[in-house]
Amino acid sequence: MTGRAAGRGTAVLAAALAAVLLPVLLAAAPARAAGYRYWSFWERDGDRWTYATQGPATARPGDGSVQGFRFSVSADSADAARPRSGAAFGTVCAGVPGRDGAKRVALVLDFGTAADAPAGETPPARRTACARVPADATTAEALAAAAKPLRYGSDALLCAIAGYPQRGCGEQVSTAAGDRSEHASAPRDDDGGGPSVGLLAGVGAVLALGGAALWQTRRRGRG
Repeated sequence: MTGRAAGRGTAVLAAALAAVLLPVLLAAAPARAAGYRYWSFWERDGDRWTYATQGPATARPGDGSVQGFRFSVSADSADAARPRSGAAFGTVCAGVPGRDGAKRVALVLDFGTAADAPAGETPPARRTACARVPADATTAEALAAAAKPLRYGSDALLCAIAGYPQRGCGEQVSTAAGDRSEHASAPRDDDGGGPSVGLLAGVGAVLALGGAALWQTRRRGRG
């Protein structure tokens, strides 16, 4: 084989190695996705939470309803974290008697985890409250009765419940996939970062095979 032919063979081999290694190395890098830090609104339906189809300013729950709020970082409603409580109406509102012309709404307030908190803030412990409000009151009015202070953005987006968080409102953040334990679906390495030993071994094996093939190509070129 001539030197020119050997050079072409080396180039072909390099391209083949790149085609093999690039997807492997990309897989090793943590995927990043855009999300938003905000309060999501939920309704208790039997024994499960469902994402509310209306905002708290327009939803008018009936007497005996359970409404939930969860602060977290999520991309959309399908990705949003549910309140971490299955508290029943009878438990939350046990000490609040009914009254003519009023209704009782059980509120579940989950302030989220430290991973979802804005920098410098610590989420309060999650809690429940029973709001007794006029029969035609909205969920926002029930919140105002039981979880002040509330804070809203210029577009009427609910920014804070019971003063948390102190700042920010639906801001966009970038998170590495798997950072939040509730959304992690694959096991991680013991040190929590970097490519796994298995991945490095696989890359090493590919490089070793490529090196052997390159040596063979050069050997033939000298022959």
